Amino acid sequence: MSIIVDRYIKIKSYLNSKPVNIIAVSKTFPLEHIKPLIDHGHIHFGENKVQEAIVKWNSNNNKNIQLHMIGKLQSNKAKKAVELFDFIHSLDNEKLANDLSKYENILNKKIKYFIQVNVGMESRKSGINYKELDEFYNYCINDLKLRVIGLMAIPPNDGNEEIHFKYLSETNSLLGLNELSMGMSSDYKKALKYKASFLRIGSAIFGERS
Repeated sequence: MSIIVDRYIKIKSYLNSKPVNIIAVSKTFPLEHIKPLIDHGHIHFGENKVQEAIVKWNSNNNKNIQLHMIGKLQSNKAKKAVELFDFIHSLDNEKLANDLSKYENILNKKIKYFIQVNVGMESRKSGINYKELDEFYNYCINDLKLRVIGLMAIPPNDGNEEIHFKYLSETNSLLGLNELSMGMSSDYKKALKYKASFLRIGSAIFGERS
């Protein structure tokens, strides 16, 4: 058995049949490196650069694969993102929302979105702040008719992840959203305590990136 598949199975075993989706974060890894996991039957994969995803996944013929855009998305890549991805986890500003809506209409394709929240108010991280969230969420679903299914966050790496997970989970529930994208290789066990339904796990499956 591939060491990648072995790591994946151990994580699945820890989840103990919880209704949680593992997004195998395959960014920077070539298709041949992640192929054992595809062959094992896993379908959710995450990328954070549109151009890399195009090169990697256009050559893949598995129609069951569900691609997740988990990195910062620039508006000028919105059309390609709508063409390629099934989920976008980094919806965080009105201009991007407008462009994604436009290309959904042009391409006649609906995809699923998470609104990224900057839970730690960090200047170097993307995401909308909590004060603007209600207005932005309502604009996305009411004016643009985007299919927003949940919130997403990358908490500060300060040992207080659970505080942020708890607040994001409560906010998600207040908005009536059913999905929640939070938890990575280093903190997914903590995220599970607060109703995470999509875990973004990379190095714990594929190993460290060079």
